[in-house]
Amino acid sequence: MSEAMKVSILGLMAAAGSAICFSIIDVLVKFLSGDYPLYQVVLLRSLVAMPILLLIIVPLEGGFHVLRTRQPKLHLIRCGAVLFANICFYTGLATMPMADAVAIAFATPLVVTLLSVVLLGERPGIWRWSAVAVGFIGVLVIMRPGPGTFQVVALLPFFGACGYATLHVLTRRAGGADSAAALSFYPSLGFLIVSAIVGLSTGDGRFATGDSAALDFILRAWIWPASGDWWAFVALGFTASIGGYLISYAYRQCEAGLVAPFEYIAMPMAVLWGILVFQEWPDLPVWFGSGLIIGAGLVSLWRETRNNRPTSRPRPRSTG
Repeated sequence: MSEAMKVSILGLMAAAGSAICFSIIDVLVKFLSGDYPLYQVVLLRSLVAMPILLLIIVPLEGGFHVLRTRQPKLHLIRCGAVLFANICFYTGLATMPMADAVAIAFATPLVVTLLSVVLLGERPGIWRWSAVAVGFIGVLVIMRPGPGTFQVVALLPFFGACGYATLHVLTRRAGGADSAAALSFYPSLGFLIVSAIVGLSTGDGRFATGDSAALDFILRAWIWPASGDWWAFVALGFTASIGGYLISYAYRQCEAGLVAPFEYIAMPMAVLWGILVFQEWPDLPVWFGSGLIIGAGLVSLWRETRNNRPTSRPRPRSTG
């Protein structure tokens, strides 16, 4: 097995691991969304995740020098993209059935393919373009944009998907120069700073009017966590630190359009969590649309594997 193939396999395994982590994150955020505002969930998650990143992951990568970057503007844009994605997706998740929100968010791999052409210069073939088209049809099936069936809140996970896709493509673009630890650290720092600022400015709940469940989730008052909820915040921070590192590693090592379909592992997990934890059973359009989205991604993956196209190139790790 070539060195490039070994790197690709590790990258794809990291993508699968991150999908499992993010599925756990989704169920924990939805579990906490009934009582706590989004900024509080993000802040406490970040306060747990940051020490894990700095005290465990960074030393394993070689020390604090791996956090140095020569691309501060790129990391600032990445932070903006992931903040936008989190606000949109988790607000939608709090107000929609879990499987519906996650299924719509699986437009991310499709948007990644589109953006990889513009920002990375990748050249998808007809099979991958066809997969993008079929996948978007699946998104429309789930969103049901017809009179009396479309819900505006369904746009939130889709906007979140666009934000996540931008993050992943920029991760791929930055990956040759920065370590996976650095790619994970800067968004985590952004979460910590922004959630603290929002909490200080809106934490008294004066902007929560009660007219919109989505806005109330963003703006409701800070409350001290119940003793029975601390385990969820700790688990959220732990999985966020591991999942963020794994997805950064995956997109750093492998072609963006190939990594993305491995994130579909989270879809059956979302259905399972929805049934077991929230007693939410997906309806027929969600099953059908999810099948189109996942099938499109797997066909794209099969085609790339069949052609044995190289998906990564060994790159020296920068210490600058």
